[in-house]
Amino acid sequence: QVQLVESGGGLVQAGGSLRLSCETSGRSSDMSRVGWVRQAPGKEREFVAEIRRSDGDADYASTVQGRFTISRENAKNTVYLQMNNLKPEDTAIYYCAAGSGWWFTRNFDYWGQGTQVTISS
Repeated sequence: QVQLVESGGGLVQAGGSLRLSCETSGRSSDMSRVGWVRQAPGKEREFVAEIRRSDGDADYASTVQGRFTISRENAKNTVYLQMNNLKPEDTAIYYCAAGSGWWFTRNFDYWGQGTQVTISS
């Protein structure tokens, strides 16, 4: 069974940075892709980024392209989301998610509990 545990959320001012971590455990084939999805109050969940664990190739939402970087450290079974130049509209609960397969689909089968990110203006 895949388990995903997020950490690193918090409160920062606009323009600041945060790094989220997602520690993964379970069958590797079930989490060949690991990503981040966020949900702001009153809004639907929004894809942020995903990474292929085998080769590190990544896919980003246009809203975060150039500001966020997803990376993985397979030896630690951990995926990171480095968030720079944060904006108030980045405020949301950030969920780590995982899925199988090679292609980027922006869809996932497993979810973490989420970590709150709040950006003050």
